[in-house]
Amino acid sequence: MTEEEPRRLFAPWRFHYVSQEAAGEGCIFCAAVGGGRETLTLFTGQRVFALLNRYPYTSGHAMVAPIAHVAEFGLLDPDTLLETMVVAQRVARALHVVYHPHGMNLGWNLGEAAGAGIVDHLHMHIVPRWRGDTSFMTAVGGVRVIPEELEQTWSKLRAALEDDGVEKDG
Repeated sequence: MTEEEPRRLFAPWRFHYVSQEAAGEGCIFCAAVGGGRETLTLFTGQRVFALLNRYPYTSGHAMVAPIAHVAEFGLLDPDTLLETMVVAQRVARALHVVYHPHGMNLGWNLGEAAGAGIVDHLHMHIVPRWRGDTSFMTAVGGVRVIPEELEQTWSKLRAALEDDGVEKDG
């Protein structure tokens, strides 16, 4: 490969996702509320829900989002903020039980300039981390390796959330 040739990573499984967004089929978060296994939704509460990231940074990469379609952090009411943190804590606990990460990143990407892939519906990321998880594949190849199918991750975390006393929603 010469310097002029771009490096390509083919990921045909992403076509459905990007074509949905391009077609304007609506908000993926709004569509995922209460969706269960098909939408990777782990839990639905009164004001927020948790789901797996379909394009994870690491295994177990989850998100917590308000059920209401809200784009501005300042517009979240205190009860929604509180429930977001309670559900994030439960998801983090489930991730610790299932995957035993060495650490965890929790955070909001507010706005496109801050890295938000979807700016119209707020969501908080919960990313389990392990020492050395930025291996040569990420550093040299610009590719992340996810060692488990999302279906398996969903099943494991859903079971851990149920064991933690979080009622399942369907």
